[in-house]
Amino acid sequence: MDGIVKNSVLEFFQAQLASLTPLNVARALLLGLVAGAVIALVYRRTFRGVLFSPNFSLTLVMLTLITTPVVLCIKSNLALSMGMVGALSIVRFRTAVKDPLDTAYMFWALTTGILLGAEMYLIAFVVVTVIALVMLGMSFIKITGPNSFLFVVHYDPAAQSEVEAATSRIKTKRLRSKTQSAAGTELTLEVRVDPRNDLVSHMLSVDGVYDATLVMMQNEAGA
Repeated sequence: MDGIVKNSVLEFFQAQLASLTPLNVARALLLGLVAGAVIALVYRRTFRGVLFSPNFSLTLVMLTLITTPVVLCIKSNLALSMGMVGALSIVRFRTAVKDPLDTAYMFWALTTGILLGAEMYLIAFVVVTVIALVMLGMSFIKITGPNSFLFVVHYDPAAQSEVEAATSRIKTKRLRSKTQSAAGTELTLEVRVDPRNDLVSHMLSVDGVYDATLVMMQNEAGA
């Protein structure tokens, strides 16, 4: 009975090591660590947001490392791969990604892990190198769009017509709120203007305007 158990154990490990050797696993994980570190460094270098998250950089490294052994295990086992697909299809991730570009970095890490797990090392090297060079090159190009601001004006109700005439010069605007009280009227507009445009000074020159404030609107990613 002991001999049967020992033979079964030996056959089990032989079958496992026939398609997946410790050397292959160690090599793939080492390359995954290097590739993940490169992706994280590129993300750090090209980050344009307000608050950099070191945890997200670590997540990129972990995604590459985790994906690599998963693909190593399922690439030669059809039944296991089908079961893995079914298991992942019911997983729901609730973490909100603030910047769409962060999602692209996550797919980059996952793709690299898949290529390394499939032992396509040359393709993985080309993918990491080319995308890294593209992202680093794009970081030197300032891509800017129209700037969104909140324009808040506090004025005397008697100056309503003058304020409307002054704001009519703004091509792109949207009313956010308008509050009227004994202290006067407060108008809040969402506007798109050139930051060099001296809109505040122009509004303060209107008789009846108490104060004017221009606040830049930023999304959660700081774009």
